[in-house]
Amino acid sequence: MRLDSVDISILNRLQEQGRLTNAELAERVGLSASACHRRVKALENAGVIDRYVAILSELALGRGITVYVQVTLDNQKRDTLVAFEEAVEHVPEVMECYLMSGDADYLVRVLVRDANDYERVHREVLSSLPGVTRLVSSFTIRRVFSRTAMPVPDEVAVN
Repeated sequence: MRLDSVDISILNRLQEQGRLTNAELAERVGLSASACHRRVKALENAGVIDRYVAILSELALGRGITVYVQVTLDNQKRDTLVAFEEAVEHVPEVMECYLMSGDADYLVRVLVRDANDYERVHREVLSSLPGVTRLVSSFTIRRVFSRTAMPVPDEVAVN
């Protein structure tokens, strides 16, 4: 799918403020409401817009500690990877999980209240996930910045 300047503008405005009404969005990008709606639907149908979410304050909800955990499994057989991935997805404190190259098999981002809460998650949950043999935890000291908006390229390959 080739994005034009209007599509890019729509995507950037929605990344800045996802609760814009269609009329507000149309006005900001210089389209009629119906033309804007058609474009947004086309971007959704093409998978360029994945979903709409509210971004909550971790601090306001008492989840002020972020821990990155490198997870090493006992092997990399398909069944072991699948079992781990299915299980870790059900851990509410795990916000992200990535299959990695390098020394660790996975990198997970965990949100917790404090060090005691992380100890509980580590002991009762993470260490008992299928195939886990090693966990290396790194506590963040302070968030320097965090982005939710990504740069929008002129051309997007959609499957």
